[in-house]
Amino acid sequence: MKEFNHIAIIGSGLMGCGLAQAFAYSKNCQVQIFSRATPPAEIFERVETNLRPLVDKGVFSANEVASIKTRITPTNNLADAVRKADFIVECVAEDMEIKQNLFRDLEPLTRPDTVYATNTSVMSPTEIAAKTSRKDRVVGAHFWNPPYLIPLVEVVKAAETSEATMDYTMELLRQVGKRPIRVNKDVPGFVANRLQHALWREAISIVERGIADAATVDEAIKTSFGMRLPQLAPMENSDLAGLDLTLQIHSYILKHLENSTEPSPLLQEKVAKGELGFKSNGKGWREWTPESMATCKRELSEYLIKVIYGK
Repeated sequence: MKEFNHIAIIGSGLMGCGLAQAFAYSKNCQVQIFSRATPPAEIFERVETNLRPLVDKGVFSANEVASIKTRITPTNNLADAVRKADFIVECVAEDMEIKQNLFRDLEPLTRPDTVYATNTSVMSPTEIAAKTSRKDRVVGAHFWNPPYLIPLVEVVKAAETSEATMDYTMELLRQVGKRPIRVNKDVPGFVANRLQHALWREAISIVERGIADAATVDEAIKTSFGMRLPQLAPMENSDLAGLDLTLQIHSYILKHLENSTEPSPLLQEKVAKGELGFKSNGKGWREWTPESMATCKRELSEYLIKVIYGK
């Protein structure tokens, strides 16, 4: 692993700016962030907005923020962004052809040993690599939002990803303070989204079947197993309780759990009616006011900062 790494981020949206910031936390990284349209001042404004709660909580000083910003260089020239890059992360639209064409077009602009990472949360890295001849250098690197706070990165082995690419990506992410996990197979949802949406499917089913309302479902999770999940996750919990007990419980309950392979009819109905949650003036599973939406976002940020930094 190099002592100094050149990182290129392609895309300057929510994830792109957050990723540039996350890599720039490390004094061993210099980050180029490419955007065709977003002015540099706006990119730095987004980074400063992300950093403000961390400054308020004493995680970073004003001098440290200034230092982080010096390690981020915005550019609207793709060749300039990637010329020196050891590691490129694409954060472009979730459109297969756009991603495929980007990796193809990067070939003449980059070194043969540059790693191409896709931050997609749902698409196949194997398919994304289809148009590049450097398939062994393509890897999934799914960061979670907000990427400058959430430690997890899912490192996904595409069909032709080399072990050297996997090893480099894992080590680089550890070096910048992330908690990478190795995903051995390129499957829809990777690991964490499969787990998350299995829970969401059951939660929505409970509401749809009238067993409990949405607020009650959330309260049940937050005040029971949700509290212990950071310390005692499912596989650990099963070992602790005993696999024999796990088998007994599953033999009884699994037949009663939601197993539909289609989205919930209630979810489809709400979307058709324009009830989208925060996007639709707060009407979704629950009713949200502007104040309660702002509180939800603020409390999430404060919670993550407290858990990660103890502030």
